[in-house]
Amino acid sequence: MTKEFFERLRERAVQIDVEEHLRERLERGDKLRVKLGLDPTAPDLHVGHLVVLDTLRMFQDEGHTVVVIIGDYTAMIGDPSGRSETRPMLTREQVAANAKTYFEQVDLVLDRSKIEVRHNSEWLAAMTAADVLRLMAKATLQQVLQREDFADRMKSGAAIGAHEILYPFNQAYDSVAVKADVEIGGTDQLFNLLFGREIQRSYGQEPQDVAVFPLLEGTDGEQKMSKSLGNYIGISEPPEQIYGKTMSIPDRLTEKYVRLISGLDPDAVLAMKPRDAKAALARQVVKRLHGEEAATRAEEDFNVKFRKREIPENIEEHAISGPTDIVSLLVATGIAKSGNDARRLVEQGGVRVNNQKVGFSPAPTTGDVISARRRYIRLT
Repeated sequence: MTKEFFERLRERAVQIDVEEHLRERLERGDKLRVKLGLDPTAPDLHVGHLVVLDTLRMFQDEGHTVVVIIGDYTAMIGDPSGRSETRPMLTREQVAANAKTYFEQVDLVLDRSKIEVRHNSEWLAAMTAADVLRLMAKATLQQVLQREDFADRMKSGAAIGAHEILYPFNQAYDSVAVKADVEIGGTDQLFNLLFGREIQRSYGQEPQDVAVFPLLEGTDGEQKMSKSLGNYIGISEPPEQIYGKTMSIPDRLTEKYVRLISGLDPDAVLAMKPRDAKAALARQVVKRLHGEEAATRAEEDFNVKFRKREIPENIEEHAISGPTDIVSLLVATGIAKSGNDARRLVEQGGVRVNNQKVGFSPAPTTGDVISARRRYIRLT
């Protein structure tokens, strides 16, 4: 079983450091402490997190100890990984409110009775200025600035906040504090996780092994799924939203989603027509998070609204005071983020008025129903 488990792990991971060392520990039957850090920068976990949460469940099922670190302290700094600009600093109150929701969401995937949940404020908030200086003396500024996101920002002249330098040190010290044997994360976390190995070594601990996993692109099909970018599918969102958002991902991403988060047989699903494959994926994602009944209801709701093109009975209303145009309406109702976004949506045939595709004219009037991006709005 240990060999089979390692092969499954290697198949899922993009990179494992150090692969042979981790294999040996598993074959010896060592019970490992496996760390995952989650920064509560927004109230929701998203389905991109299922990639690593499912991996943690694999470790749980093999009898290892899963250590989930709620980064209530590091979230105030903001992880610079993959960022082209400095994140806004969060207050303690914002972080605490977001962190409160994480526990029930993690429970959707992991066995809570087998999780060691820690907050990194336990040790980071207790550090004195002297402690911080000793920690930062464990590495050089050049080591930190060589990370890709910092290097890119320096080349482009974009600002790097001095406080951001602390982030990799703090995340690395988390591994020291919990004595992590293994740390997992997305590929964007590779620098932070490897840095954790160096900091552990400097504190006299055996360095953790590291495994990084693919990132899921978000509903925009371009950037990685991210709470701060708003292109995510929250795992605690209503089933209908999860189903609808999953159906909205580009067809080219269906295979990746199926392989990484569905638990379905990829060959069987991908042999279907593209729309049916995506529908099977959407139903499965809802089912694993909210159950069979919720999946059935979400599928029926989607089919009524979008496949059968029936207008739901209870829909949003938007008051207009006079003549207007479709672009202004899409922006005013929040369907589109900007005029350019609205024009692209119309040009791509993504807007309907009274269930009929429309162009830029004629202008909708009172009583008409606009539908786009899984929303229906009646003009009053």
